[in-house]
Amino acid sequence: MSYIVQFAIGGSILVLASLLSKSKYLFLSGVITLLPIMTLINISLQMKNMNLTEFRMTQKNAIVGAFGAVILMSSIFLLSNWVKPLYAVIGASVIYVGYMVGYMCFVSQKLSA
Repeated sequence: MSYIVQFAIGGSILVLASLLSKSKYLFLSGVITLLPIMTLINISLQMKNMNLTEFRMTQKNAIVGAFGAVILMSSIFLLSNWVKPLYAVIGASVIYVGYMVGYMCFVSQKLSA
């Protein structure tokens, strides 16, 4: 049941952010507006079932994930100025996967040290 509530909250915020955006790039500005709001809501919903260590790890992962989403959306936007949209999405996905793999390698090195 809580997943349905989270889905409804997330969808409502996405729609409101898109509608209230004044930019001509409605989707991009709506997503960028949405990221901090969704991160805060997600963390507050998860805090109820976590100890402090789990909360700190979730908080760090949420920040990294939000930054990754900004990288993905920005890459699509920038690459679409030079190449066809399909190639822009593929290129941005490769950049995003590289970012996430790099983060995972960094975290695994930090944990093993």
